[in-house]
Amino acid sequence: MSCQRSKLIELKQLKSTIESILFVIDEPVSLRKLSEVTGAGKDVVKDVLDSLGLEYENDYRGFLLREVADGYRLYTNPANASVVESFISSSDCKRLTQAALETLAIIAYKQPVTRSQISEIRGVNAEGSIATLMQRKLVEETGRSNSVGNPILYGTTKKFLESAGLKTLKGLPNLEDFAPDEQTKEQIRKSLDNKDETIPHPSSPVPSTD
Repeated sequence: MSCQRSKLIELKQLKSTIESILFVIDEPVSLRKLSEVTGAGKDVVKDVLDSLGLEYENDYRGFLLREVADGYRLYTNPANASVVESFISSSDCKRLTQAALETLAIIAYKQPVTRSQISEIRGVNAEGSIATLMQRKLVEETGRSNSVGNPILYGTTKKFLESAGLKTLKGLPNLEDFAPDEQTKEQIRKSLDNKDETIPHPSSPVPSTD
């Protein structure tokens, strides 16, 4: 492989690396920082950034690279502002509340689970959160429990896996890794091993509305 071809490949790799960084940052990244993490000189990094900026602009991409006071960052193309704003304000794009996130976590790890079990674990009525999660198609009814009254069982959906970046539920993080002590770890093990039991909660259980 010629020296010139080798340098071209290295430049393409650098361009790809910088572009990946730009996609994951929440705040502008400085030229100095990009130079540090890539090992390339500031002049080379600056040339790559200029090249990317022109490429995005000339190809009429949905995003543009801007140099601001603190560094560089990708921004949505102003030409698409009205559509982007409409999308962000839609119900499907709104962030979940803390209550909904807690409920979703319980369903993900405990499924199939009934509404009363979820409420007992959280210590508050979970009906509203479940309705929100079903509306967002993150949770669905999976059947009926064999317990008294045959309450509805809930589980996560394919959309949940897609949103969480998971192939299957086996990819969920191990809850024991977040436990502060061995007693809590054991409590988690028992709860997840037995789907018919609920995790003990210090609050009084909420009456079932199933």
